[in-house]
Amino acid sequence: MTGRPRLLFVGAGPRAAMLLERLLARTDESTQLDIDLVDPYPPGAGRIWRHAQSPLLKLNSMTRDVTVFTDDSCTIDGPVRPGPSLSEWLEQWRDGALPDVVLDELSAAEAEVLEPTGFPTRRLHSHYLDWFFRRTIADAPAGVRIRLHTDTVTRVRPATRGRHAAALAGGGEIVVDAVVYCFGHTERDLDPASAALVAASTRFGLQYVPPAFTADADLSHLAEGGDVIVRGMGLAAVDLVVLLTQGRGGRFDRDAEGALRYRASGREPRLHLGSRRGVPYRSKVTSSLQGDPPQRDVLTSTTVAALVDAEDPIDFERDVWPLIAGELLHGHYRELFTGHPGRVSGTWEQFREVLGAHAWDDSALHAAVAAVVPDPLDRFDVAAFDRPFAGVVFTDADDVQRRVRVHITEDLQLRTTQERSPAQGVFIAALLSFMALAEIPKEKWNARSRAHTLPVRWHTFFSYLASGPPPHRLEELLALADAGVVRFIGPDIAVSAGPGGFVATGPQAAGATVAGALVDAWLPAADAAISTDPALRELATVHGSGLRIADADYDGLLGRVRVTDEGRVVRQDDSAHDALFAVGPFTSQTEAGAFTRPRADSLSLRQNDRVAGAVAAHLGVVVPVVW
Repeated sequence: MTGRPRLLFVGAGPRAAMLLERLLARTDESTQLDIDLVDPYPPGAGRIWRHAQSPLLKLNSMTRDVTVFTDDSCTIDGPVRPGPSLSEWLEQWRDGALPDVVLDELSAAEAEVLEPTGFPTRRLHSHYLDWFFRRTIADAPAGVRIRLHTDTVTRVRPATRGRHAAALAGGGEIVVDAVVYCFGHTERDLDPASAALVAASTRFGLQYVPPAFTADADLSHLAEGGDVIVRGMGLAAVDLVVLLTQGRGGRFDRDAEGALRYRASGREPRLHLGSRRGVPYRSKVTSSLQGDPPQRDVLTSTTVAALVDAEDPIDFERDVWPLIAGELLHGHYRELFTGHPGRVSGTWEQFREVLGAHAWDDSALHAAVAAVVPDPLDRFDVAAFDRPFAGVVFTDADDVQRRVRVHITEDLQLRTTQERSPAQGVFIAALLSFMALAEIPKEKWNARSRAHTLPVRWHTFFSYLASGPPPHRLEELLALADAGVVRFIGPDIAVSAGPGGFVATGPQAAGATVAGALVDAWLPAADAAISTDPALRELATVHGSGLRIADADYDGLLGRVRVTDEGRVVRQDDSAHDALFAVGPFTSQTEAGAFTRPRADSLSLRQNDRVAGAVAAHLGVVVPVVW
């Protein structure tokens, strides 16, 4: 490569900013490099975390658990360049150490009082991401020129001498030596089921909101006092409830006994919530471990190596899920036996042998647990945790309300009180399992696992366990149920549309819920081939190859762009592009999120560093020697 190399980032959100930092960490004062970033949304924050959204919407992570910086825990090839977590950054701002950070009035008021264990708003987080992006650019060597384009890439085509030409929606073209696609979640074409519901709502005069990023969904036509069926009880549904209650003027107060009460504005619709499980995602865990340090007991490096070395392709359900379930059991009971020995009979060493002698779903294990763990709330059943209402037959609608309310109340007790810290043990075990799976090369999985079970079933379970809402959101949900604004309609609901409205029914409860509106409250699955972003769609259909599989248990198709471990886009003939790279949820890499927890040797930072190293090598960028 001759002359100044030029690199294009398609996207400038958190993933791009963190990858840019990893690339610039490899430069020095001799580096000559041009970098262009193209994104219609604000750099650093991007679309999802941009400042221009409701101040009611929050992260589901505590401020102490958010960082965009590498640290000494990171097993990476590039230089470690530490920086403040979101919590530490807020401390610096309060101390006046960040004169270039100007917060809006609401964010400033929040920043003044937010504790490390508090859950920040997305608007406040946008300031942190903006500051990180500006700092990253400011720290670039003089020979690195960075240009930001508030625009959209419409296509990327091969040019002369191995370069690529990117066309912009606003006109003009950028010719570069390498392209990195850094998308987060984009809009996409409707799946067949959603398209059919759109057609039915038009035909019968109903209101339907298809899957979307909740902050961007049009909710204005959901009528005051009208009945709305909501399918989904994850983070998108939590945001929806917030926007349709507090967002319409309602408020929460504590009564004289300390109970949370909702004061309705009268502008709210009546929300009928159901989902596959029939319960919300589990609350974020706020307790701390007080027993022995966590470790991988079942899904160990040796076990992973044996799976990789086996001749047959790895099937997630058959080969890996039992190991994950065993890991979760070890995480829970290690913390229970070593952190709360007065609540059990025997020692952890003794009970560890019991766990090793039984399969995770062996009924004999349940009996062995009951013999040494007297309090049922101290016991952990993986299957019951995953599907709390499996096999339950509800007597009537009131029974559904009662059981869901009991479930939420119990979940809050288990996940937010220090005496129930084994929940933190389960959470850490899930994180360790997530990282262990990243050690398995993509090509070792069978097709179904790569295209469906890992990105859909495992990711959904992991999100349900580890990425639920802040505890106060579940407390608010209970208050809304008390106020009659929210009703629970149970698990495995099916919805049909007709002249009388949308009708929701479930196999475990008699009766039906009828409403004039339906919201499918989940983020649509990442599918590059049907993305509405032209560059991402072109990447999937022209430049790369994808993973797609139809499945009776999954309503639709999942399409992801195949990439190597270094993020190189894989062509249809299975060869890897030299100059096209991609990171994000639309790729075949394990989805690791845009940012991460401090001191966790996070997968997202390791992925970014590998991709940055490959991009640097392709461009001939200097890699400093760190002594």
